[in-house]
Amino acid sequence: MRSLFVIAAAIAMAACSKGPDAEAPAPAAEPAAPAAAPIRSASVHQFSIGDLFAFALRDGGIEVPNDNKVFAVGRTPEEVAAVLTANGLPTDKLALAIQPLVVKSGDRVLLFDTGAGGLFGPTTGHLLTSFAEASIDPQSVTDIFITHSHGDHVGGLVNAESKLNYPNATIHLSKPEWDHMSAQEQYKTWIPVLQPKVDAFEPGAELVPGVVQAVEIKGHTPGHSGYRVGTGADSILYVGDSMHHYVVSVQQPDWTIAFDGDAPTAQASRAALIAQSAADGQRIYAVHFPFPGIGKFEKKGEGYAWVAE
Repeated sequence: MRSLFVIAAAIAMAACSKGPDAEAPAPAAEPAAPAAAPIRSASVHQFSIGDLFAFALRDGGIEVPNDNKVFAVGRTPEEVAAVLTANGLPTDKLALAIQPLVVKSGDRVLLFDTGAGGLFGPTTGHLLTSFAEASIDPQSVTDIFITHSHGDHVGGLVNAESKLNYPNATIHLSKPEWDHMSAQEQYKTWIPVLQPKVDAFEPGAELVPGVVQAVEIKGHTPGHSGYRVGTGADSILYVGDSMHHYVVSVQQPDWTIAFDGDAPTAQASRAALIAQSAADGQRIYAVHFPFPGIGKFEKKGEGYAWVAE
């Protein structure tokens, strides 16, 4: 009995010798701060490309009459109307959105196209307002990737005073497209302003390793380029003006559009891009499809359809 008493006393004394802190429970871990909800509005749509943060930013939109002067050149309004009706759309006009893309990668802020600026009237040119709504400073943009030199893609490069809207950004566009843009009279006052910032790359170049790869898509303009952002299954393909309307361009890719400089080549490029992307499950960013322009092409009967996210 004495030995049991000694052992019990020793245990008690050892416990007391540990001090008041020894038996205090470990402090509970601080709860993780909830992730900020993605910004979603009529002008800003925040989403992810793999581990990259991305934003669809509305610049505005335009409407084109169904008169075969722009879409389905050589066809009839009735043919176009039949396609529109089958998809539950008005038959008198075709609506095109304009939404450039912003991607954040490390310390780089990447902008794909710049909207119309002041070139297309009051229904467009609102990109900088969308930047503010997304809490992105235009001064923070490090790289701009231009698909081609049509006004609704380059108009936002400069302001009304012909000063750069994104003064700290390198402007990437293909060399054939830069040569084409430089020869256009409408841009003659812009070229000296843009020149020091321009990186005129060879078609298909890798521009930001592991993040941005140029993709040559022929036919629209002499140096038209799409861009693959991200890698593998996590990538998204920014298709530029390889297509314009989410129904007509996709379901009738061989119909001529007046915007295409080399219509037969553009039609072949469009059809091939849709078919290959559908087969691969490639995620698509379409700058002129309904906002926010994110989705995929899927096989539908003998053709294809746009499926938005």
